[in-house]
Amino acid sequence: MTGKILAGLALGAAVGLLFGEWAEPLSLVADAFVRLLQMTVMPYLTVSLIAGLGRLDPAQARMLFLRVGAVMMVLWGLALGAVLLMPFAFPAIETASFFSTTLIADRPDIDLVSVYVPANPFHSLANNVVPAVVLFSAVLGVALMGVEKREPLLAALEVLEQALARANRFIVRLTPIGLFAIAAHFVGTADVAQLARLRVYLLAYGAMTLLLTLYVFPRLVGCVTPIPARRVLRSARDVLIMAFMTGDLFVVLPTLVDRAKSLLAEQGADDNPEGAGAEVIVPAFYNLPHAAKLLSLSFVLFAAWYSETPLRPADYPRLLSAGVVSLFGSMNVAIPFLLDLLKVPADTFQLFLASGVVNARFGALAAAMHMMVLALVGTYALRGQLRLPPTRVLREFALACGVMVTATAVLAVAFRTVGAGDYEGDRVAREMRLLRAPATPTLELTEVPDPLPVPAADSSVLAAVRERGRVRVGYVDGQAPYSFRNARGELVGFDIEMAHALAADLGVTLELAPVPREGLAAALEAGRYDLVMGGVFMTTRRTGQLDFSPPYLEETLAFVVADHRRAEFSDAARIRERDGLRVATPDLPYFVDALKRQFPNLTVVPIPMRNVTTFLTGEGESADALCLTAERGSFLTLLHPAFSVAVPQPLQIRLPLAYPVARHDLEMTRYLATWINIKQADGTIKELYEHWILGRDVTSRKPRWSILRNVFHVGVSRR
Repeated sequence: MTGKILAGLALGAAVGLLFGEWAEPLSLVADAFVRLLQMTVMPYLTVSLIAGLGRLDPAQARMLFLRVGAVMMVLWGLALGAVLLMPFAFPAIETASFFSTTLIADRPDIDLVSVYVPANPFHSLANNVVPAVVLFSAVLGVALMGVEKREPLLAALEVLEQALARANRFIVRLTPIGLFAIAAHFVGTADVAQLARLRVYLLAYGAMTLLLTLYVFPRLVGCVTPIPARRVLRSARDVLIMAFMTGDLFVVLPTLVDRAKSLLAEQGADDNPEGAGAEVIVPAFYNLPHAAKLLSLSFVLFAAWYSETPLRPADYPRLLSAGVVSLFGSMNVAIPFLLDLLKVPADTFQLFLASGVVNARFGALAAAMHMMVLALVGTYALRGQLRLPPTRVLREFALACGVMVTATAVLAVAFRTVGAGDYEGDRVAREMRLLRAPATPTLELTEVPDPLPVPAADSSVLAAVRERGRVRVGYVDGQAPYSFRNARGELVGFDIEMAHALAADLGVTLELAPVPREGLAAALEAGRYDLVMGGVFMTTRRTGQLDFSPPYLEETLAFVVADHRRAEFSDAARIRERDGLRVATPDLPYFVDALKRQFPNLTVVPIPMRNVTTFLTGEGESADALCLTAERGSFLTLLHPAFSVAVPQPLQIRLPLAYPVARHDLEMTRYLATWINIKQADGTIKELYEHWILGRDVTSRKPRWSILRNVFHVGVSRR
């Protein structure tokens, strides 16, 4: 079977390289195979746990959780040691990112009760809520201990358990075909560019999981039981390959139990049918955090390194203690919680999801070996047959620590030699171009224009625009990401794209003209522009001077601070407790008033909007932070990666953006209201928001490399 599995993997990788993204249809075969593996697992867990615990008496059950629990604590300690060592391998780095909605998203609470306590066990079974099903099965198994006439039920459960195991073995025969499809799909469609951003973490995580899986854990078995480490690896190799390729521990549990029982049978350790064995230990301890989950805590340390968030010595015990508890639930809930706990930028969670493409496979590898060791060593612990010579145990422990430290040192040297990759965020931001090609002719004026002719008394600005066949849109230069010039000198940005769309919908030529940063209301009242589109805040004071379209976006008040001070400005209460803080802010009454109202202890330093970047370059008046919005601040940090955005939680002040209209023209205002609704409905605003604010698809995505496309040029235009 191992030969067939390896052949399937090799053939699948070759097909992925040959066809590239054309291997996407094989995902259907891959998904079908994984579902087949999952089909018998939940019934197997339920039946084996009920039957296994039901055969025990209370004393044996108590011994099970005490002794096997002690073994699990040892495995936890080894995994947590790897977590703490990993950051020593990370080199220096400079980074920043686009705005992420996770900066302002509410953090979900970790509700362990709903995950672990089933109000309706049949609902949990139907919805694959594994922790709740295991608890229900454990309670039922414990209750069965005290039932006098339990033998007929235990016999029936044993028959059902054997039938499920046999069905699983039949499905496992399809493994070469299933892994062929998985390998072809992964190799053909994996996003290499995204994985390259994470190579430091992927390599460090992969190295640590391989070290634990192939060396540390097997040697632990060989140290305290008669089973040699090599025999453990030889017996588990098919299970490890399946776990790695599927990225799922759950689907290999029946096979894992079967291999563990075979190993124990070889050593005569299964000669006590009344006691608990692998078929009870694995289901009973499956839902407790395993090595792979604990290793995932290293991502929080990686995220802190990647975002240049400083961690204090007291943060590490908090991470480990809160991490172990939170990992009893879902990792997709635990990791955002831990990022927030340590004040690491929440948008790095996207990197965690991206790393899961590879790390889920390495994690499943470590998890499978974790459960194998737990089954083997736990069985010997229950039999009271562990070999614990102090000298050998200490020697093996010292050797394991030495190997892990050496591996960390080798990774550190390699990363510092090769580097973690060049920072390209500033280049990406400066080279952003219009997402859509302009559909109408465009004229760009270089100076503030003269006033347009005054519309007739019975006419309107909108009618005048249609009559002259040209709409003059004012923009404020340097208002990234709404209106700014890229590295090519092109005028680009969210609102510049919206201006092109407006001209196209009106069927007129677009005339773009600069707006003076001061005197916006006077310029519009004088009729120098038909409207202004350039990230203009709609404030209560401005609405008394200008007529606005309805808001098309909202921004969130935030602070731009040096990387090492992010935590200090991410908590509103903490800011209020500090005295002597100086905060620069655009010289707009709304910003100044909001700061003084929410943080009366701050010294507010108003600066002209055109001088906002002087804070980032170290020019102008000194200040501890710059008050801006999270969306604009995130874009600026791309250009100045030594700074980060901090949103003071739980405070969230939203600032609407809208388009001011010339001469208080009601008809143009009404038209813009309808037009904005249409642009929201047809997805234009959403598409531009994702591009200019969230930074999606800012670089052109090339098709995945493949032999057919790149060597034989199949499907490639030869123009």
